[in-house]
Amino acid sequence: QVQLVESGGGLVQAGESLSVSCTASGNILSIYAMGWYRQAPGKQRELVATITSGGSTNYADSVKGRFTISRDNAKDTLYLQMNSLKPEDTAVYYCNAEIRSSWSGVKFDYWGQGTQVTVSS
Repeated sequence: QVQLVESGGGLVQAGESLSVSCTASGNILSIYAMGWYRQAPGKQRELVATITSGGSTNYADSVKGRFTISRDNAKDTLYLQMNSLKPEDTAVYYCNAEIRSSWSGVKFDYWGQGTQVTVSS
């Protein structure tokens, strides 16, 4: 059993900062790429940022220069620092990770339950 649990999020005003984190737990053998996605009401889920196990990052154009993704491999934890937040950043933010389970030996895509980020204007 593998779980991704997000924390952080909340309500902030435009221009402020917020961070979210995601910790993987369970029968983990290896964690590969990790990422953050978000889904606003009435819209499809979209990629925010991804990071490889080696630390290479990729960002959506809409968040480049404002968001920073990072990970602590020793803690199996993913982070997203969000600065200069805009109302259009309002969404449920989901953590995603490619994890090979020590129980099955199979690599699978896991998702967190999501955490709400609301930016007021």
